[in-house]
Amino acid sequence: MAITVSLVALFGLVLFFLLRSKTLGYGAAFIAVMFGFYLDSTGAAAPLNQLTAAVVEAVQDL
Repeated sequence: MAITVSLVALFGLVLFFLLRSKTLGYGAAFIAVMFGFYLDSTGAAAPLNQLTAAVVEAVQDL
């Protein structure tokens, strides 16, 4: 759970700075958020969560 919250905070922060620098428009940000919600409801969500957990574990072992 802590990893998920941290990643959400990280992605939110990156999205905030992209919006602030006008690199990413509000429409594209909305699409990115909606894509995340819809991706979570597909069969790809479990493998992506496993991949993220494996990457985080590998980084922690460094």
